Amino acid sequence: MDEMKEKLFYQQKNGYDIIGPEERLALEDYARRYMAYLDAARTEREAVAQAVKLAQAAGFKPLGEGPIRPGEKVYFDNRGKSLLLAVGGKKPMCEGFVVEAAHVDSPRLDVKQNPLFEDTELGYFRTHYYGGIKKYQWAAIPLEMHGVAALKDGTTVEIVIGRDGADPQFVVTDLLPHLATDQMGKTMAKGIEGEKLCILMGSVPYAGEGSDRVKLAVMSLLNDRYGITEADLISAELEIVPAFDVRELGLDRSMIGGYGQDDRVCAFAELAAILETEAPERTAVCILADKEEIGSVGVSGMRSQNFEWFIGKLCGDTCAVQESFSKSFCVSADVTAAFDPMYPEVSEKQNAARLNYGVGFCKFTGSRGKSGASDASAELVAYMRRICDEAGVVWQMCELGKVDQGGGGTVAGFMADRDIDTIDAGVPVLSMHAPFETTSKLDCYMTYKCMKAAYNG
Repeated sequence: MDEMKEKLFYQQKNGYDIIGPEERLALEDYARRYMAYLDAARTEREAVAQAVKLAQAAGFKPLGEGPIRPGEKVYFDNRGKSLLLAVGGKKPMCEGFVVEAAHVDSPRLDVKQNPLFEDTELGYFRTHYYGGIKKYQWAAIPLEMHGVAALKDGTTVEIVIGRDGADPQFVVTDLLPHLATDQMGKTMAKGIEGEKLCILMGSVPYAGEGSDRVKLAVMSLLNDRYGITEADLISAELEIVPAFDVRELGLDRSMIGGYGQDDRVCAFAELAAILETEAPERTAVCILADKEEIGSVGVSGMRSQNFEWFIGKLCGDTCAVQESFSKSFCVSADVTAAFDPMYPEVSEKQNAARLNYGVGFCKFTGSRGKSGASDASAELVAYMRRICDEAGVVWQMCELGKVDQGGGGTVAGFMADRDIDTIDAGVPVLSMHAPFETTSKLDCYMTYKCMKAAYNG
């Protein structure tokens, strides 16, 4: 009977029961590289800048005129907020390409365009949260400020405060429990309102008499350090992100904790994979997109026609872009929810992703009745099973929570809209969208191996 079960049943195994000593060393090396990238990439701009450096070091050149040649390595930096890379395949673009698409934006607090105010001799920045957050998680934790201020003369000033050990950091204050009776009687969604997510900027008044002296002191410090005025904040993009360093988690050091793993963990996996891709059968394309957390909109989001333009450049005059799309294949590289034994009620255990069980394939995302899902075909799922098994990738099949519990989306639907066969695959995450997310080193490594197998499949 055991032999028959082995033959007929789908049996998942913990990845650590499958891999050997050499692969354990390889996954530790990969984890170190990923952690270094995540520590340096606190925003989408920084994620793209770091990726460009790695691409240039691997021999990638700025995109020129097409068509792309076999083995040629090119990239296009889209306004410093999204990135497209390609390695020319042996087959022409008219036979399709393999594209992997992840996003490098993450939930955060954005500084408003007219943010600075003083109240009771304390200076604050007003914010507008970006993406799906639990607002209460952002209070009473150390925060950093990253971004740029664009000046009227056309220059751009980079602003980073809190990353350096000598820098000050920031905080959103919260009520003490002694006075929080009313607050704690509210739902978690209402306990801290969006307009109360104000960043405490300073408390010392500017010398002299008059009003708004703390506000003036704060602005004076920003002017001294960056040469900007309050009017320059109107044309600034300043992001407030958690000040936590990326760390190994657990006594066994088997997990990684850090901000922004959704979705930079998958972005780095596909980036690392394409940097090591030399001579694929079909052209390999890597996308690090922006704005996924708010619907993939804008010129740097996955809905942008910039992708069509990039593929058009790769095709040159050899074929129509739409012809190339119809014969292509996309891995939408995005994270999935890991089963959390502390909250089992939201997951259907038989179809939930588990830590250390490898990269998670999601046939569909969406919510409830698969609303908003592209729903990969059976043939595409079978293809992923085959190439991953052949490459020794530990993988699992999963979906995002119980049917009626909620759901979420990725860029998969926007790629499928272009007539590109698409499936979601990525790293299971605990505490997704929190200021400090948790992943498994093994799952991170297996996602990288999956991305590499897809490029060379």
